[in-house]
Amino acid sequence: MKVGYFQFAPVFGDITRNLSTMSHRLSTVECDLMVLPELFNTGYQFVSVDEVRALAEEIPGGPTTERLRKLAAERRTHVVAGLAERAGNRLFNSAVLVGPGGLIGVYRKTHLFFEENLFFSPGDTGFPVFDIGPARVGLMVCFDWFYPESARTLALKGADVIAHPSNLVLPHCPDSMVTRCLENRVFAVTCNRTGWEERGGKKRLTYIGNSEVVTPQGEILRRAKSDQETLAVVEIDPLEARNKKINPYNDLLAGRRPEFYSR
Repeated sequence: MKVGYFQFAPVFGDITRNLSTMSHRLSTVECDLMVLPELFNTGYQFVSVDEVRALAEEIPGGPTTERLRKLAAERRTHVVAGLAERAGNRLFNSAVLVGPGGLIGVYRKTHLFFEENLFFSPGDTGFPVFDIGPARVGLMVCFDWFYPESARTLALKGADVIAHPSNLVLPHCPDSMVTRCLENRVFAVTCNRTGWEERGGKKRLTYIGNSEVVTPQGEILRRAKSDQETLAVVEIDPLEARNKKINPYNDLLAGRRPEFYSR
């Protein structure tokens, strides 16, 4: 199958422009799974809960999910994208998976980072895995990478590919995802954004780019530069992620001894 990412710099608060940029760049793409950044339609550095609420959308039914659904149907592809979700009185930093037939699933970010804790409720979905035909796709968002349990849970649930929308500002994630893939024998598509935001008198946030596709052997198939808009597509064999044997005597998951892992 072909997987890819679209790394770019969203314009804060301009959902129409960000959706237009996404639609234009993906209008001719040929792939089975495309990953977009975290909060790709709104930008990241909110200054108030009211601002988040004004930009958040219901899932399904919001304009962003609808635009993604139409794109997926037209291109016969699957897209994972991050956006602010409004669910009643609660706000979530969420990711959607859409396919040719419409919305497939929603993930709400489990591990909130920095000031996200001021604006969003902690996710309540757990870590879902969805079968899209060519592969089983698991979802996590940005700072979830910092917790090894996130990727391990997805691997235990059968994920072949982890789709990882991100707005990374810390420098460690791109190299750390190599370890996450090795220790779980999964593929990962991390899609970060570029640019910077400095709003409401807050400290500037500079996003590190470096979106990447990593194999179960820890090979980086493609990594974007830190400051360039990049649309990349690579071919993978998701069946590689189903072989958890390290050697004739060690199977990665079968060899676990969870009875000794609790404190």
